[in-house]
Amino acid sequence: MIQILRIGTCRAGFTLIELIVVIFIISLTMAVIMPSLWSTERDTLKTEAKRISSVLRYIYDEAIGKKQAYILNINLDKESWGFESEKEFRSFRIEGDVEIRDIVVPSLGEVSTGEVIIEFGPLGPEEPLILHLRKGKSEYTVIFNHLNGRTKIYEGYTF
Repeated sequence: MIQILRIGTCRAGFTLIELIVVIFIISLTMAVIMPSLWSTERDTLKTEAKRISSVLRYIYDEAIGKKQAYILNINLDKESWGFESEKEFRSFRIEGDVEIRDIVVPSLGEVSTGEVIIEFGPLGPEEPLILHLRKGKSEYTVIFNHLNGRTKIYEGYTF
């Protein structure tokens, strides 16, 4: 008769390889998920600059395409802005502690308080527009070209 010896058949724990694989999977998952949970002040500021930029382009395109006047209204004291036309009205609040530091329009100069109203006629606005946004120590600049309706976003305070 043949006897079979069973040595080490009872396992009470995990092997080192199994632990390493589990730790690797957990750390890989955390590396992918965690950056999206914490937005930095620059990310919030850049997102707001992109939103303002896209709305400026939208107003320009709509005013020219529909041959209608649109009014852009920026209230620096209330940290809100919006636009309106005969058939459309939208209002926005500045998100995430972002503030509009100032607005530069050639006819008004540099405005840092109060309300700025700019008309977009059937040919677009009459002059360029520069908005400076700030959150903490980070700043972004949105420059709107009144001749072609394009916007550019720069990191930092520029003219």
